[in-house]
Order: sequence, then C-alpha cells, then structure tokens
Amino acid sequence: MLERIRRSGVIAVLVVDRVDDAVPAGQALLEGGVDVMELTLRTPSAMDALRAIRAQLPKMLAGVGTVLTSEQVNEVAAAGGEFGVAPGTNPRVIRAAQSIGLPFYPGVATPSDLETAAELGCRIVKFFPAEPSGGVAFLRSMAAPYDHLDIRYIPLGGIQQNNLAAYLAEPRVLAVGGSWLATRDLIHAGDWRAIRRNAEHARRTIDQGRAHRRP
Repeated sequence: MLERIRRSGVIAVLVVDRVDDAVPAGQALLEGGVDVMELTLRTPSAMDALRAIRAQLPKMLAGVGTVLTSEQVNEVAAAGGEFGVAPGTNPRVIRAAQSIGLPFYPGVATPSDLETAAELGCRIVKFFPAEPSGGVAFLRSMAAPYDHLDIRYIPLGGIQQNNLAAYLAEPRVLAVGGSWLATRDLIHAGDWRAIRRNAEHARRTIDQGRAHRRP
C-alpha cells in the first residue's frame, strides 16, 4: 500500500454529498492518473460512497479521512476502507486501528504530536494543516530531529498545483493530500472533465519533479 501511495505522489481528498457522484469523480481521477483517494467523513454519504468506489473502481486505492472515533475505525474497515486518516493524534483511535490491522495515518502539527504518534508505532503521519502551520520550511525543521526514526509525511492543507512540487521535493514526503483535485464544488457540478484535467496536471508535476528531487 505504501508503494502505491508513493507511486501516486498525491492522495485526492474528496467531500462527497451524493453517493451517485462518487464513482464518476473517482473515474475522472483515474483517467487523469491519480489512483489513490481519501473520502472524508464530513457528510452522511461518505461510507456509502466508499462502498460504491470499492465495488465499481477496483483500480482505486480508497481510504477514509476525518476518522475521529474508535467506532468510525470499525465502520471504515467494515465498509472496505483500505486505510484511515485523522486530522489529529488521538491515541485511542490509533490503538483501535492497530487492533484490527487498519493502516492509519494520524495528523501532526507539532513535535509533541509527532512524538506521541511515533511512540504508538506510527511511521506514516499526516502533516496538517500544512500551509497554515508553516509549510515546507516548518515541516523540514520539525522532522529533522526524528530523521533516525524513518518517519514519512503526507502534507495536507493549503496545498495546490502551484506549491505541489515544493512539497514533493522533500525526501521525507511520501505523498501529498490534495483537496484541489476534486473540490466539493466541482463534484457537485458534475464537472468530471475539470477533475480529470486537475489530476493530469498533478500527474505531470509529480513525474517531472521526481527527476529533480533532493537526495
């Protein structure tokens, strides 16, 4: 799974209000070259959207974000979610995911968050909110004391096409989370062409940037 995420370079983060929009949005992402997505638990449709994606788009690696409780961890696994993501570091939720073998990436914004996650055995974390917290420079400074732990980061929050390359140039970054690829407005409007185009632009940026990535 981590290799799939690394190869993709970006996780499309979606807020889906209508279940019927999930598969067309996912198909547009696939056609644009993005095959990893995170459906956020911000709407009542999220779990049904996940089930639809898993049933109809087997090439898509689909996880769930905004996982805030142990109960939601179990719901994600039951619905076929392949990984879970949280905005913060909640030991109870992390342990719940570990107890059922669900890959889980907690959110960190401070060294204390990072130490808590690391103590619980997490080696993949979400850096959130990335840009408001200080962006690439802050991530580089925060991560440096923990390099020997081989922690990898998935930044999310304020990342767009114009700063995508800067994050992916960081060797500690596994992939970025991208809510700009398939925004709530684009999904609601059924603008699958725009979603596909956003995914294509991101794919080109990722592929070109990897040729010049810092060691």
